[in-house]
Amino acid sequence: MKLSLKNREWKEFELGKLFIIQRGKRLIASDRKKGNLPYFSATATNNGLTDFIKNPLFIEKDKIIVTTFCDAYYVKGNFTASDEITMMSNQSINEYSGRFITRIIVSNQSKYAFGRKAFSERLEKQKILLPVTSQGDPDYEFMEKYMHAKEQEKINAYKTYISKRIKELENVKPVVPLKEKKWAEFLFPEIFDIKKGFYNKKPQSSNKGKIPFIGASQYNNGITEFYTLKEIEKNSKTGYGKNDPLERKIFKGNCIAVTNNGSVGYAYYQKIDFTCSHDINPLYLKNYTLNRYIAMFLIAAIEKQKVCFEYARKWRPIRMVKSKILLPVTPQGKPDYEYMENYMKRLELEKLKKYLDYKERNERKTV
Repeated sequence: MKLSLKNREWKEFELGKLFIIQRGKRLIASDRKKGNLPYFSATATNNGLTDFIKNPLFIEKDKIIVTTFCDAYYVKGNFTASDEITMMSNQSINEYSGRFITRIIVSNQSKYAFGRKAFSERLEKQKILLPVTSQGDPDYEFMEKYMHAKEQEKINAYKTYISKRIKELENVKPVVPLKEKKWAEFLFPEIFDIKKGFYNKKPQSSNKGKIPFIGASQYNNGITEFYTLKEIEKNSKTGYGKNDPLERKIFKGNCIAVTNNGSVGYAYYQKIDFTCSHDINPLYLKNYTLNRYIAMFLIAAIEKQKVCFEYARKWRPIRMVKSKILLPVTPQGKPDYEYMENYMKRLELEKLKKYLDYKERNERKTV
């Protein structure tokens, strides 16, 4: 039987009466030491995950977190968080009922903005509607079952998609192993048109935009924020002084963005138009049309250079023009982009088959 939200009785509850509410503690980037503990802060990307550290000011576990812009997530397992995060705990909820409640919290997002952030004191008084039992208490069991059902719907849809992709990729011709292919070195400018990024200072975001901002991050495909076109247009390179035309700030998609500072040498395929910091080198493929598969192969080759640019040695365009990349080549000594594309398609085919087999074996075990 399909669970429905329409035939349920709903009731208003104050968050402060449902949850123990606490605020995180700030640990600035320069004081964080790299580790394995998730660190959350107020970002609209990657479910609020900002970093992994080993020197937390505190550790919490299995809680709903809410950012100052009212983005809400359920965090399973141990974590720590900045003072831009409100943590909410209730022993009666679990991962699934927690996810249900986060969606309800996010529906109140329009009440919060730059001048009125979702701080803990406001969230305590925030009212939300929840399905209730016949006794008028929050029906956490229903929430859990509902989210379980929704998850299974998504899994089934993804399995259907994977099966379709497998059929599409099965016709890709076999390729020789990498070690049997002839390779050659090329200077980066022989392969790419190297561009300079733009922003020195990342603008403030309303969290309402859809244009990705690419920064010097090793996470989330380099995306650290989203902006509206107006926000990009009105903000200058440094946050003050002369502003530049919009065309200098927007970079065309279908390229590879490479970090040149901070987390140096990470590369990401950017399908759509974006804006970025000056810590990014956007690379556009010369003499061939780039696609996702070729980009994934090139990214693996580009990231081999990371070891050369550590300990404050930046990979700015002035250095990148002297860098070399090792690529498989045709008998004529040209980059063999057809081989790169087919190699990545075959690799994807193998991974998809393994994943589908894994999901089906797990489902048989739970029956």
